Amino acid sequence: MVPTRPSPPAIAPCPEEALFVELVRTADRLSRGPAQLLREHDLSPAPYNALRILRGAPEGLVCGEIAARMITREPDITRLLDRLEKRSLIRRCRQEQDRRRVLVRITASGLDLLSCLDPPIQQLHRRQLSHFTRKKLQGLTDLLAAARLQAE
Repeated sequence: MVPTRPSPPAIAPCPEEALFVELVRTADRLSRGPAQLLREHDLSPAPYNALRILRGAPEGLVCGEIAARMITREPDITRLLDRLEKRSLIRRCRQEQDRRRVLVRITASGLDLLSCLDPPIQQLHRRQLSHFTRKKLQGLTDLLAAARLQAE
């Protein structure tokens, strides 16, 4: 019989580790609802995010600018844009003055899809977070932004 080694005693997490675990758990739980809603429209969070970024840039953006503005890091932004273009939600235009630059713009179909998704997404977020006062929401937003800046 092989003797078993006793497990080492568990080390209590430091407050920063405990906060990190709570942030990840919370992000996972809060993101499930929007992911389900987007699935009903054959979208996942990353393409939805790209469409929202492009809606905010009617003049268009190059691929790298879209990638830099994404909420989560997207390792293959080109393929993501390929899928959106195949669905006619975006279009790419090569620039006359610099043929290396390809601007990406949202199409009318992409805008229509976002217009359809805006109300249910906002309602979902309100259901998830309306138990916080505006002051608490702003305070939490500020704290998370400060944490993100420190991590960069």
